[in-house]
Amino acid sequence: MPPHGLMRKTGSNIVLIGMPGSGKSTVGVILAKQMSCGFVDTDLLIQSSQGRTLQEIIDTDGHLALRRVEEEIIIGLSCCNNVIATGGSAPYSDSAMNHLKSKGTVIFLDVDLPTLESRIDDFKTRGIAKRSDQSFADLFHERFALYNNHADITINCAGLTQEGVCAVIMSELM
Repeated sequence: MPPHGLMRKTGSNIVLIGMPGSGKSTVGVILAKQMSCGFVDTDLLIQSSQGRTLQEIIDTDGHLALRRVEEEIIIGLSCCNNVIATGGSAPYSDSAMNHLKSKGTVIFLDVDLPTLESRIDDFKTRGIAKRSDQSFADLFHERFALYNNHADITINCAGLTQEGVCAVIMSELM
């Protein structure tokens, strides 16, 4: 983990990664408002480009197809001074993550498994890119190393409100 106070380059992006249910989209909107930045949600870009929900992509074409579309969308992103909320499977693509890292600071929202499970109402409709034989817990353990590997900063979100997570992120970036 980099030293406290990793300086954010002017105009660079803040990229949020983490599991589904970790709060990337919600925290991202709040953080963008607080930092006077734009906000980009790659899941919404995927749905818009495909004309269907993430779950419909998985149901029709499979979870690997969703990951491929996600990679294409991320690599095609050309923005600055934005908070970017990525899909939970973004770190499977080194090229997508390298693209994001070249234009910003990657922040892993680290939320424990029981909290994530309590936040997600229905895993069958959430649009989570995983194998059909894979449990959410298995996916959590598989992805944890990927998130840590790609993160410039890791935020332990235990016990923090969404505003609290934003405050920690801003203190880490200043």
